[in-house]
Parts: sequence; structure tokens; C-alpha cells
Amino acid sequence: MDKVLIDTDVLMDFFFDRKPFAKYSTELINLCAEKQIQGFTTPIIISNVYYLLRKVAKHDIIIEKLKQLLTIIEIVKMDKNTVVNAMNSAFKDFEDALQNFSAMENGQITIILTRNLKDFNKSELAILTPETYLKGRFAG
Repeated sequence: MDKVLIDTDVLMDFFFDRKPFAKYSTELINLCAEKQIQGFTTPIIISNVYYLLRKVAKHDIIIEKLKQLLTIIEIVKMDKNTVVNAMNSAFKDFEDALQNFSAMENGQITIILTRNLKDFNKSELAILTPETYLKGRFAG
């Protein structure tokens, strides 16, 4: 079973129903719910999603939606080692470095799903868009 880190933009596509990307993010979330893949995210991604949703919805509604999400995806650990590795990396975006190293230190995650491919070009993990991942998964 693939173990994937789902980045902020993918979750925002899902929550905001951003076309045409929502189709793929919804399919990913459904695969997680059906236990065909194991999805992970980070505390920072959850915080980012909360912050962005808070601009358009009430706290209680957002918290309920995030609780529902966390019944089907897991949160990876972030610790001092994650932060130090991110600081010492060649990543230009510190937040993306944190996501990358939290995924790597998890030891099971092999893929980061994001639409922000260029910011993860220093990663040792596979970096795919949801669309590319899904097309490859069902290609054959």
C-alpha cells in the first residue's frame, strides 16, 4: 500500500472544490478512506488549512471538517531533528523542507503529493501531482 504525504495545496483543492484539481484531491481522499492508500499530513499543513478555511468559515465548522479528515489520514511527527534537517537542507522554502523531512523521518512515506513540484525538487522522495499519481496508479 502506498504511503503518501498530502500537501496543503491538495487539501485546499479538496476543501475549496478548486476546479479542475478538486477531482484528483477528492479521489485521493476517497482512496485513503477506502484504505487503498495511507495518507499522511503534518501539523503545519493542518494549521495552514485551518488558517485558510477560517477566512470563509466559522471555527466550529472547520474543526469538525478537520476532525473528519483526521479519521482517514494520519499526522506525521515533527521534532527537533526534522527542524534541524530542514534548516540544513538545500530547500529554498523552509516550510516545504519541514514537510519533506517529516515525511522522510516517518520512514514509511515514499511519495509527496503536491501541485507545487518545483519547491520539492531537492527531495529524495517521489514528488507527484495528484493527477500524475492517480494516472500512474491506475495505468495498468
